[in-house]
Amino acid sequence: MLPSEHRLRSTSLFGETVRRGRKKGSRTVVVYLYARTDHVVTGGPRMGLVVSKAVGNAVTRHAVSRRLRHVTAGLLADFPLEPWHTVVIRALPASGDATSAELDSDVRRALRRLTD
Repeated sequence: MLPSEHRLRSTSLFGETVRRGRKKGSRTVVVYLYARTDHVVTGGPRMGLVVSKAVGNAVTRHAVSRRLRHVTAGLLADFPLEPWHTVVIRALPASGDATSAELDSDVRRALRRLTD
């Protein structure tokens, strides 16, 4: 679970990250990275998830959300994210059938391509 200072809760920041951020995709997820220009430090980089009904029924969506939350908790230590960065991970329909290891690999690969 992510600490509260790293959770993206603002609807406007979700939208801004998806609209203005850079994105990289894989088979199971699309990762958006946005460097806010206001540089307001609010506890560190913030991360959020988007898991739509296209992924599957409620049970499948919640399972995917749990797996992705677990993946995001490990990302903070492994990637050079600045406190003003926001990251949104959008699950694609293929993520409903993916294992935790596949989701972890896809998210890390996409985020690595965005931070290099």
